[in-house]
Amino acid sequence: MNTFGTNFRMTTFGESHGPAVGCVVDGCPPGVRFDLELLRTALQRRRPGQPGTTERSEPDEPEVLSGVFEGETTGAPIAIRVLNRDQSSKDYDELKNLYRPSHADYTYDRKYGVRDHRGGGRSSARETLARVAAGAVAQMAVTRTGAVEVVPAVTRLGSVDFAGDLSEFTADQVYASHIRMPETATAAKMIELLESVRSRGDSIGGVVSVLVRNLPVGIGDPIYAKLNALMAFGMMSINGAVGFEMGDGFEVTRRSGSRNNDQWTSEGGELRTVTNHSGGVSGGISNGMPLRFSVGFKPPSSIAIEQSHGTREGETVTHAITGRHDPSIVIRAVSVVEAMTWLVLADRMLPDITR
Repeated sequence: MNTFGTNFRMTTFGESHGPAVGCVVDGCPPGVRFDLELLRTALQRRRPGQPGTTERSEPDEPEVLSGVFEGETTGAPIAIRVLNRDQSSKDYDELKNLYRPSHADYTYDRKYGVRDHRGGGRSSARETLARVAAGAVAQMAVTRTGAVEVVPAVTRLGSVDFAGDLSEFTADQVYASHIRMPETATAAKMIELLESVRSRGDSIGGVVSVLVRNLPVGIGDPIYAKLNALMAFGMMSINGAVGFEMGDGFEVTRRSGSRNNDQWTSEGGELRTVTNHSGGVSGGISNGMPLRFSVGFKPPSSIAIEQSHGTREGETVTHAITGRHDPSIVIRAVSVVEAMTWLVLADRMLPDITR
């Protein structure tokens, strides 16, 4: 399954160490102004080689092959390709017959009888570049008719939590921080932890949270296309995602209804809720309050510490993984989570975008 979406569809292609990765976006309406600089900025925010990430250095310059003419979308499929420039496939030669712990190596091989051991092939986080490219196109389409704003940030790295409110920040402020947390005291603790983990050859997990401003009432389609359900599906499709919470998430299971209900109030003749425990969704439909959700990510599985690996012969060996790997997924996952947010919104808002 390489395609996401029903109305606004993204198909991704390419492998981590193949010639290129990219996407085909189908269903984007004609007449949307194609912002090449927005696309480039989105890819640069996800790009490897930044502080706190893998040392793989890729320029990630996009090439738009179709679907755009004289600066506007035509309604035809939009194909975007990005060449892989800094592969180091020899780093993975020793893994040809090994199954890394907590990786997709074993399940891919058992299911399909073949796997690309060079960086994991399609199971590599390199695939998320294509999502970010498609997400940029989705952003162009969604913001064509409104002022929707998506603010993602790292709100947890290991044991370090951000206790504040994302409404204090803009997306630009988040991305100006290489740890993707603009609150300086929390960012300093996160950076210190990340460097400590990297120095040990280990890795660490975390949480990416999202705030969506100015989302109109009525986005989402019960019963099986609820906005929160589609967000959960999109986020859990990201490599390394382990959990999804809408609004206050599992914390609400500790509360009574009288504490958890988002009671109504009137502001200038418009209904709003006093609180937003539900995260801006009621009955699977956006209710006009800011959309709030969080995505948990596991620690990256590739670490430079000896662990038990499986073999294709059904045995086990002790091995430490070498090469260039992220000490944490969450820094670069921020832009991927943002992209999937735009893709879900575009898919559900497409009839309004077209008008």
